[in-house]
Amino acid sequence: MQFQVTNSPFNEEQAELLNRLLPTLTESQKVWLGGYLAASPSAAVSAVPAAPAATETASADVQAPQAPVVSKDVTILYGSQTGNAQRLSQKAGKTLESNGFNVTVSAMSDFKPNNLKKVQNLLIVVSTHGEGDPPDNAITFHEFLHGKRAPKLDDTRFSVLSLGDSSYEFFCQTGKEFDQRLEELGGERIAPRVDCDLDFDEPAAEWLDNVVNGLSAASGTGTSSSASAASEATAVESEYSRTNPFHAEVLESMNLNGRGSNKETRHLEISLEGSGLIYKPGDSLGIYPQNDPLFVDELIQALGWNADETITINKQGDVRSLRDAFLSHYEITVLTKPLLEKIAQLTGVDELHDLIGSSEQVKAYINGRDLLDVVQQFGPFGVSPQAFADVLRKMPARLYSIASSLEANPDEVHVTIGAVRYNANGRDRNGVCSILCAERLEPGDTLPVYIQHNDNFKLPENPETPVIMIGPGTGVAPFRSFMQEREESGAAGPTWMFFGDQHFVTDFLYQTEWQKWLKDGVLTKMDVAFSRDTAQKVYVQHRMQESSKELFQWLQEGAAVYVCGDEKNMAHDVHHTLIDIIEKAGSMSREQAEQYVADMQQQKRYQRDVY
Repeated sequence: MQFQVTNSPFNEEQAELLNRLLPTLTESQKVWLGGYLAASPSAAVSAVPAAPAATETASADVQAPQAPVVSKDVTILYGSQTGNAQRLSQKAGKTLESNGFNVTVSAMSDFKPNNLKKVQNLLIVVSTHGEGDPPDNAITFHEFLHGKRAPKLDDTRFSVLSLGDSSYEFFCQTGKEFDQRLEELGGERIAPRVDCDLDFDEPAAEWLDNVVNGLSAASGTGTSSSASAASEATAVESEYSRTNPFHAEVLESMNLNGRGSNKETRHLEISLEGSGLIYKPGDSLGIYPQNDPLFVDELIQALGWNADETITINKQGDVRSLRDAFLSHYEITVLTKPLLEKIAQLTGVDELHDLIGSSEQVKAYINGRDLLDVVQQFGPFGVSPQAFADVLRKMPARLYSIASSLEANPDEVHVTIGAVRYNANGRDRNGVCSILCAERLEPGDTLPVYIQHNDNFKLPENPETPVIMIGPGTGVAPFRSFMQEREESGAAGPTWMFFGDQHFVTDFLYQTEWQKWLKDGVLTKMDVAFSRDTAQKVYVQHRMQESSKELFQWLQEGAAVYVCGDEKNMAHDVHHTLIDIIEKAGSMSREQAEQYVADMQQQKRYQRDVY
């Protein structure tokens, strides 16, 4: 549209300037300018002479352009496996509401994809699971968006917050895919995508600040401090959290495996008295561990530094000795490609630069190695302890499925932890948290802990709903919690447990409890698979196959299925076995059986807590 002096409120010089400017503006610039003018009366063209009288206009159908109306409605969709993305989405929603926006927060699995075309402001908060896969409650929406039915989104403005773990090859892959696809469909970014590692609080807050500023500028809304708004939004939560853990006393630590077992599985009972922390079955306990003191001393010695030298460990300026910092604050036992890249850049070691030049070489190198390996092979480095510490990742918490019911164990939380020990590259290696709990932790000691709520792994609301639980090894933990809760509440629905491990005699975790629940009728049915007790290895999926008809009948009667444990092998095999059973026992095609399972996920009748 060309402005004419005769049909607009602008003089000839202004009209010429506008006609030169407007064709050069992008859509986002036009939206921003419209919102800015609408929100800032002083910035409007109030000094321009009044518009000509109606009788002077060239024609009735030519109207002065108006600033575009930018919606204040914001939709936040999250894909979350453990609850982090959900919690960040809810916090973002409260922050945006405090800035005058109308916000809808929803799991991707609860959002109707056909409504996507109507969304003008879309925020995606999503984690990446396993080998670059979407979390379970994001699978359907992810498939829709990448399919042929995905709509054009020319009127949609979006931003993506991606959560991940840089120790995995496909770091933040799902978030990257959403971001790219939304752009391909015509969407325009409100703010750039941010990829978060395990220590996600600060980058997530910066992303939210950028989103609030972008939305506010476009809609002409003033902003309040998103940081203060976020703190107000979380004021109702317990004072103890992921960023402020409770130092909980260990009440009991016992080995669940019998003498002669190849495994050591610790059962920890921990006091929550005085914390105000509460949880439900299906939630997890976050534990901040300490590194092995002997390993820390060996690393500092290899670096050639003084353990008592002090360094600053965070932006708040907290100071610790090098030894204390390596004990509790920094992750030093896990290598990632980003870490090797930072060390190579910091030290200038040619061999390290050569190593990171090949993705395949890096992948092979970091498998089974730690920071001591790097120092021994490429160091010592001629850099300061502070500069070296600054490239390290903060110690992440370890999450463990809670193995108790708060109703049955007031002020306590129980966890089941398998001790990790192995040999790699000529040296014995230990799991950081599991070996702390197995070898160095005594009753009376304390652990920094917090509760990780997980709405994606919860018992059915209806206590009559049949429940099928599949959890070999330490995957049994949440189902102990389920059974304690159902025993306390008197839930009457039938329950079926599939448990597996190596040997019946030494590895039947919580055996006496399962037998009591069977006897008392709290547990209806139990199938066990002990893989090393027979010539041919038998796993939980084989027991499922043996009971195909009955299992399918339970599904037809509305049973909810829960899987907990190793994702790469067990959960993958169980998933495909479930589809096989539905296909054969239900006389369906493979496609129909897969859709049956997808529908169960959508109805929250198929939930997984896998790692």
